[in-house]
Amino acid sequence: MFQRILVATDGSALSRKAVKGAISLAAMSGAELIALTVVPRYPTSYLDGAAVFAPEDVARVERQWAEAAQTTLEAIRKKAMAEGVKVKTATASSDRVAESIIAATRKHGADLIVMASHGRKGIKRLLLGSETQHVLTHSTVPVLVLR
Repeated sequence: MFQRILVATDGSALSRKAVKGAISLAAMSGAELIALTVVPRYPTSYLDGAAVFAPEDVARVERQWAEAAQTTLEAIRKKAMAEGVKVKTATASSDRVAESIIAATRKHGADLIVMASHGRKGIKRLLLGSETQHVLTHSTVPVLVLR
């Protein structure tokens, strides 16, 4: 069935459901789980330079986000191990979330991506974009979307 399952998470309640599903699927299929969190970069300008943030503020916020990501990944690692699932954790620092997920899939040799979708429709989806939709349309491996 599957050898390596990559689960993308942002630590939200919805993505925790996807993590739970990915752990169950990995346990059933004997697959290794790769838990990935993409940490965004802090915006350094607003409206093309109208406001610029101090470098120390940017560094502090990015450090907080990275620490939160590590906490999330450690919790996933513990849950997966408790289910007898071999697990690796990974982070990427990028504003291009979907591309980072696809790149991590290639890097780790994953043959399935599991992720959550908010299921936004209409104008909300158009305005907010969809990382899940981008992964679905650009991935070369199957993508399991959970809501």
